[in-house]
Amino acid sequence: MEYIEIHFGEDLERSSRGLKPDHNLFQSINPMFCLAKRLWKPQMDIFETRTHIIIQAEIAGVEKEDISIEVTNKAVKISGNRCRTPPPEPGTYRLAEIQFGGFERILYLPTLIDPDRVSASFSNGFLELTLAKIPVQKPQKVELS
Repeated sequence: MEYIEIHFGEDLERSSRGLKPDHNLFQSINPMFCLAKRLWKPQMDIFETRTHIIIQAEIAGVEKEDISIEVTNKAVKISGNRCRTPPPEPGTYRLAEIQFGGFERILYLPTLIDPDRVSASFSNGFLELTLAKIPVQKPQKVELS
């Protein structure tokens, strides 16, 4: 049986990643990755009820005017842009994890929806779409002549 090596306390700094013992977690970093344009994927949830599909997207910091929603009967495309807020001067990044720039998500739906019966709301950084399902029609019998 093989074991996974776990480092505790001071040994964490001397792990196999080659960090120096005096490595400072909050040392200055070059936030180039933060300043470059790139796509990011906001987290989303899809709920399904008997009559509706509900999509929630966590897009804090995105202005309402910067959100675009496109709907077909089988898919939803949500796209937009979160603008970077420059840090106050003078300042140095110590940690840069917040993603900025454009985003685009295409969600394929588990059932057909009616694109004419879609509602959207945006509050506290959450976008919520409510999509009405197309009712499943019972098959009709066809009489042979």
